[in-house]
Amino acid sequence: MDLSYILNEYAEEREHYFRAVAPPIVQTSNFAFETVDDLRKSFEDEYSTWLYSRGLNPTVEILRKKLAALDAAEDCLVFNSGAAAIFAAVLANVKSGDHIISVQGVYTWARKMFEEILPRFNVTHSYIDGTEVSNFVNAIQPNTTLIYLETPNSWTFDLQDLTAVATLAKQHNIVTICDNSYCTPIYQKPIELGIDLSIQSATKYISGHSDVVAGVLSGSKQMIERIFNSEYMNIGSGIQPFNAWLLLRGLRTLPIRLEKITKTTQEIVDFLQNHSLVEQVIYPLDPSFKQVELAKQQMSGGCGLLTFMLKVDSVEQIENFCNALKHVLMAVSWGGYESLIIPKCATMGKNQFNKSDVWHKSLRLYVGLEEADYIIKDLENGFLAISSTS
Repeated sequence: MDLSYILNEYAEEREHYFRAVAPPIVQTSNFAFETVDDLRKSFEDEYSTWLYSRGLNPTVEILRKKLAALDAAEDCLVFNSGAAAIFAAVLANVKSGDHIISVQGVYTWARKMFEEILPRFNVTHSYIDGTEVSNFVNAIQPNTTLIYLETPNSWTFDLQDLTAVATLAKQHNIVTICDNSYCTPIYQKPIELGIDLSIQSATKYISGHSDVVAGVLSGSKQMIERIFNSEYMNIGSGIQPFNAWLLLRGLRTLPIRLEKITKTTQEIVDFLQNHSLVEQVIYPLDPSFKQVELAKQQMSGGCGLLTFMLKVDSVEQIENFCNALKHVLMAVSWGGYESLIIPKCATMGKNQFNKSDVWHKSLRLYVGLEEADYIIKDLENGFLAISSTS
């Protein structure tokens, strides 16, 4: 299907809702039936009809079909957070005694699940450097049932060779899950590369307005229906109609937003690489990136997330840099209109800062939809604050 068709027409049956151009918000908790037999059939197969909006809902259905098509998947589920999507996907594919292989540096709440929740049920895990396929080979155990990937991750941007890992996993009957939040399906399609389940935080680029928290899980109809009838319904973490409608609104402009952000990001990368107070810039599609060839092979774009390291001697200099910014906001997440920044030193106590550790001097920058000159001018304010305290 053409991208424009998916975003603007697919799954929208306008003749059923007064020929309205925008999709409707079916803001209801439950649905009525004319006959007992109709109600009985809904109880028998809630995955195929409207019964109760904890499960399916017409507004959510439009969104599901569009997101599945973007992912080149047969079906998908939409959750009220990315963390919920991760929880359901992982829980659906492990049992007591199983082993998980995860790449290192994954999203915080995936890591907490592996380290704090699953061990209660005798599910073990191994973290590996996912940049080498051989590390996956060496980590496989007789009880390994799941490989968890995140490519690129959201700080070092380490990549995994999705085709190679998917091929390996299928040889051992291991399920693969990939967090695709960095790229979105516009710039990377894990399922086309052989991955079983693709996850993304729709809070980020899909929403695009910093006003919705949501997660997407895409895969085969068989896997998605199984998760719907178990984890999805039991956890009760499905997205609500109004938030689904906000995501439908965000989808309309997704490609043009990513195009603008990617273009501006390259200008910001160039600026930072040529600044005397910057030690290093990490961006997956920059020629200096250690895995740039793999990035170009499986990603068609780079979006707006990058990391840079400051040439500083103290945590106070990093704080002064961040505190001097007037327009780039200090906040978690990414994908909205506004540019955002997080210094690594904010994740640790001041007494833990080590000026010899380059990562302690790193900052993650999300480049938003502002003009490049506007962002650069604000970053210069930060650099001036460093110079004044050196």
